[in-house]
Amino acid sequence: MLRKLFSIGILLVWCVAAQAQELNCKVTVKRIDSRDRAITGVDPELFTNMQRAVTELVNSRRWTTDDYATTEKIDCNIFITITGNNIGGDPNTFSGTFSIQAARPVYNSSYTSTIVNYVDRDLTFKYSQFNPLNFDDNRAFGSDPLSSNLTAVVGYYVYLVLAMDYDSFSPLGGTNYLKKAQNIVNSAPDNIKGINGWQAKENNRNRYWLVDQLLNQRFQEARNFWYIMHREGLDSMSMKPTDARARIMTNVKKLYQVNRENPNSVAIQFLLSSKGEEFLRMLEATPRSERQQYISMLAVIDVPNSNKYNALK
Repeated sequence: MLRKLFSIGILLVWCVAAQAQELNCKVTVKRIDSRDRAITGVDPELFTNMQRAVTELVNSRRWTTDDYATTEKIDCNIFITITGNNIGGDPNTFSGTFSIQAARPVYNSSYTSTIVNYVDRDLTFKYSQFNPLNFDDNRAFGSDPLSSNLTAVVGYYVYLVLAMDYDSFSPLGGTNYLKKAQNIVNSAPDNIKGINGWQAKENNRNRYWLVDQLLNQRFQEARNFWYIMHREGLDSMSMKPTDARARIMTNVKKLYQVNRENPNSVAIQFLLSSKGEEFLRMLEATPRSERQQYISMLAVIDVPNSNKYNALK
């Protein structure tokens, strides 16, 4: 497994990997009360128990068939922000947002590169205190879809993190995990009040379209760029920084072309949401005479950071 060989290279020692889970995830659950959406009728301890239960699910479950040593685990953060409850008259039904961040190490350095930095604003679920959280790939929504929606969302984004990590170590290496995420989408119930984000008909920027686009042939060059940026670019920075940086920047055109053919796609924005700061640092290190072509492309495909890119002209 290329990812394992990479980690061994970092350590410069050979470790016999024990069967261990893949993620080292810190989960934070917080409530935000507002004047028009106060959270009522809930024991405050429920949020502490929810945080503990999600942490246990993510960090204790085996999400792949690969064996991970402790040093190989993927660092990530999950933030569940509860903004309302009492949906449909049930105080244990909540709405809010789900944010996830994840990073992978860069070869021969102490630097870690963010591979996921995403906020899902369409989260509704039911949670009963002290009930364990379970996730089954074959029955992601179980017999009670609203209660299972939290674990389905968690499972979906865990698989996206794994996909982005594996894609960064080998070309299209995360395809199996994207398919697992898509399987969750395909098992989502239709026309159940409160369960949103899973259906194509809802909008063009939800969970359905994100994984659909990442698996679509039209976006394959974007995923190939992901591999080039990390394995052939960032992982080579310690040895040949100029060549590595040039390798990344000259391949930005792959992203630009995919975006041109698929404007405003959620997949491109998902990929770029974790890369803005790295692109800015690489532009700063690029001779001014060479920057313009890259600035022009990045300003188009990464609109939230366009002013920062243009400031480097």
